[in-house]
Amino acid sequence: MSETALLNPRDPDLRRFDPETRRLLQATIDWFESRGKRRLTEAYHAHEFYADFLEFAGKEGLFAAFLTPAADSAGDPDKRWDTSRIAALAEILGFYGLNYWYPFQVTVLGLGPVWQSGNAAARKRAAEALATGGVGAFGLSEKDHGADIYSSDLVLTPDGDGYRANGTKYYIGNGNCARTVSVFGRIEGIDGPDQYVFFYADSEHPNYHVVKNIVPSQMYVAEFRLEDYPVRAEDLLHTGAEAFSAALNTVNIGKFNLCFGGIGMATHSLYEAITHAHNRVLYGKPVTDFPHVRREFVEAYARLTGMKLFSDRAIDYFRSANQQDRRYLLYNPITKMKVTTEAQKVIGLVADVVAAKGFEADTYLAMAKNDIDGLPKLEGTVAVNLALIAKFMPAYLFAPQEYPPVPTRDDASDDDFLFRQGPARGLSKIRFHDWKPAYANAAHLPNVARFTEQAGILVRLLAEATPDEAQQADLDFGLALTELFTLVVYGQLILEQAELTGVPDDVIDQLFAVLVQDFSLAAVDLHGKPSSTEKQQELALAALRKPVVDDERFTRVWTTVRDLSGAYEMNP
Repeated sequence: MSETALLNPRDPDLRRFDPETRRLLQATIDWFESRGKRRLTEAYHAHEFYADFLEFAGKEGLFAAFLTPAADSAGDPDKRWDTSRIAALAEILGFYGLNYWYPFQVTVLGLGPVWQSGNAAARKRAAEALATGGVGAFGLSEKDHGADIYSSDLVLTPDGDGYRANGTKYYIGNGNCARTVSVFGRIEGIDGPDQYVFFYADSEHPNYHVVKNIVPSQMYVAEFRLEDYPVRAEDLLHTGAEAFSAALNTVNIGKFNLCFGGIGMATHSLYEAITHAHNRVLYGKPVTDFPHVRREFVEAYARLTGMKLFSDRAIDYFRSANQQDRRYLLYNPITKMKVTTEAQKVIGLVADVVAAKGFEADTYLAMAKNDIDGLPKLEGTVAVNLALIAKFMPAYLFAPQEYPPVPTRDDASDDDFLFRQGPARGLSKIRFHDWKPAYANAAHLPNVARFTEQAGILVRLLAEATPDEAQQADLDFGLALTELFTLVVYGQLILEQAELTGVPDDVIDQLFAVLVQDFSLAAVDLHGKPSSTEKQQELALAALRKPVVDDERFTRVWTTVRDLSGAYEMNP
């Protein structure tokens, strides 16, 4: 592993992939670099729809290769659903801007209900649409209900030989141009209750009406309306409880890419900021000579390293999952919540350093600052994901189970289990391997040892000052507690990936210095909650730690960050 392991389009490390995957990833980089930074920023500020990117992707067969499961590939050996290379593409697209990551992301979501469906005609139709350069859209959310799928107002009414769909969908990326639109609604009951449904729609159908783009952006986030849209048997993807599970399972599959979009955005921002700051002279010396600037850059680099290590390790659990091993269902909301909020912090840190420069229209950072806050909000907000994470806490901390070791999964194989996850329930019964050995293996690092002490106090708090029934119903208290738990899981996968890839001890210890501070801040937050008891407050304060300071370690890591100056600049 390189010292940084950060994506650098000048020399991307694509060796782990097969030849066609390498070609497509390199072609994507080359398209952006030949287009240049000036064109990138001008199109962004002009809110110019990314038709040229979709044309490139269609011509290259990019989405078709990456997003067609092997079972639907008609024997094409280069088509498969491979989470490892999907993540790599998501990171590259995020590196060049959220507006290019987004149409790929919502195509993933739009295809989720189709690939989970037993409707062979619909699957064939979607595969053919992809092959001709088409994109997908996920017609789930509504203006008045958001993603609350219990309250869908889009209704299918029986009309003799099928149904007629009427209603409006909102917040629908690619809703203006997708040939594959997976629409969620309910079938109106005649002799019984309504039932959920997912069906296949096409934005080019005359009964499909695009109302408007609801955001001022290159992205087209549509409001669309169906008026007596005909739905036949060949259009039905899921009905009843199966439709409900398909919605949740699609989120499990697709929203995982949020973290890689954030990693790409944060990486490009760091390159641009360090190159600017290290070459700018104030008061007779480079900006990077100021101690607070070095501290912010080192923290940004450490956080970005943690984001990448956690997310890369999570890939392995996704790809190795089966009905007996669904650990990925915990790691997924952490990528959606934790990694994306870390991306916010990284971009905020480097923006603090470059100050006014970060507002200039010809910088990548101006784009990233404007867009990064959207990532944690694209799936249910941070609070929703924390509430989901909390379901796993007892089994993770107190009831470990033996599992065979999960290897690094960058092999060229199809992740077909993701489309047969089954009913979306039983999360609290999922078991995990023991989290403590990962920490024990890195106990020689002072800040890992210190963080391990903090994790132990969290376990004590849950055992000795267990939240009572009222506190368990108090979402504000629960979110603070879950933030502490999230940090323990986050650190575990970081350490697993660091051991697998040989990340230098200096970098990991510096990263855990940041996590020690984060744990202390979260403990203070828990201490201050109105419903916290005296014992919980006592234990929360007992978890406060100052990171172990090592000036020589810090200087070595700073040197790595400083050397990123000039390592990458986008072609003009």
